[in-house]
Amino acid sequence: MGFNCGIVGMPNVGKSTLFNALTATQAAQAANFPFCTIEPNVGRVAVPDERMDKIAAIMQSEKIIPTQLEFVDIAGLVRGASKGEGLGNQFLANIRECDAIFYVLRCFENGDITHVEGTIDPLRDADIIEMELMLADMESLEKRINALEKKAKGGDSEAKAQIEIIAEVKKALDAGRPARSVKLNDDQKTPFARLQLLTGKPALYICNVSEADAASGNNWTKQVEAKAKSEGTQAVIISAAIESEVAQLSAEDQAGFLADLGLTEAGLNKIIRAGYELLGLMTYFTAGPKETRAWTVRKGAKAPEAAGVIHGDFERGFIKAETIAYDDFVTLGGEAKAREMGKLRQEGKEYVVQDGDVMHFKFNV
Repeated sequence: MGFNCGIVGMPNVGKSTLFNALTATQAAQAANFPFCTIEPNVGRVAVPDERMDKIAAIMQSEKIIPTQLEFVDIAGLVRGASKGEGLGNQFLANIRECDAIFYVLRCFENGDITHVEGTIDPLRDADIIEMELMLADMESLEKRINALEKKAKGGDSEAKAQIEIIAEVKKALDAGRPARSVKLNDDQKTPFARLQLLTGKPALYICNVSEADAASGNNWTKQVEAKAKSEGTQAVIISAAIESEVAQLSAEDQAGFLADLGLTEAGLNKIIRAGYELLGLMTYFTAGPKETRAWTVRKGAKAPEAAGVIHGDFERGFIKAETIAYDDFVTLGGEAKAREMGKLRQEGKEYVVQDGDVMHFKFNV
């Protein structure tokens, strides 16, 4: 499992430019006019992880297969989108199944690039986007409620549970708060997730700044960071213009280019790291002569669940997992020495997988 994120924002905030850069494609047309992205665009990128290279070198793997991050970019949202203004509302369905939503906010001045609201104000833009998503959620709930009530009258316990959750969500939305602000107990989390509410998903704010502000941010990014902190999430500062240039460079040239700008890493890395933290994800590895491969799993997952990421049969027929911690694997130079030194462990169904574990599963179906 990787993870996928919906990219939302006002027109002309650099959303499609960022999408193009991050996916190193020109699938989304980036131009200085609203609604230039008229179809949802999907791009996948490899998640960078230096640990794969070290494991592959030790195992002399023929190839390296990283885990994937998927971006879904939709048309710019404007005030009134829920009532048919603009085009973005037509494509909200494309991000209902995303794991998280990334809000791209314009935090730069440029007289050559118009803003539909006339001024630069990322907090206002965030509020407009959030409101349009909340209105879309309210409409979605209204369409569901009648069918759920009929099921509940027939004794459907799951429908009853969803009706109770919907009542709490509607209170939040009516008060101008996103669905993710509703406090849920463990039993409510699954039926809540099935509602596929746009404002029920974890949110990350991406501050798009000029090249000059990429290293340290500006007053606008400080405002967004304060907002993110108050909501228990994160804000990432990137420059879509810089990311566009980075995407054109070789891996060897990227580091020097970024260093000249006072940056230690590409924006993509920051976004991925923040996204993984937001969703509580981590990576484990499988390795052999044919391939070294990264797999994404949620933090706290036990060994059978991690095995199931590879194939459902691995989870159903799980017997045990041969596990080596990443540091031990690299320090000892691979599986043979790790086994000799007692660092290769036989773990059962209750083992909680750790980030960086190198694993081999034994199963029987």
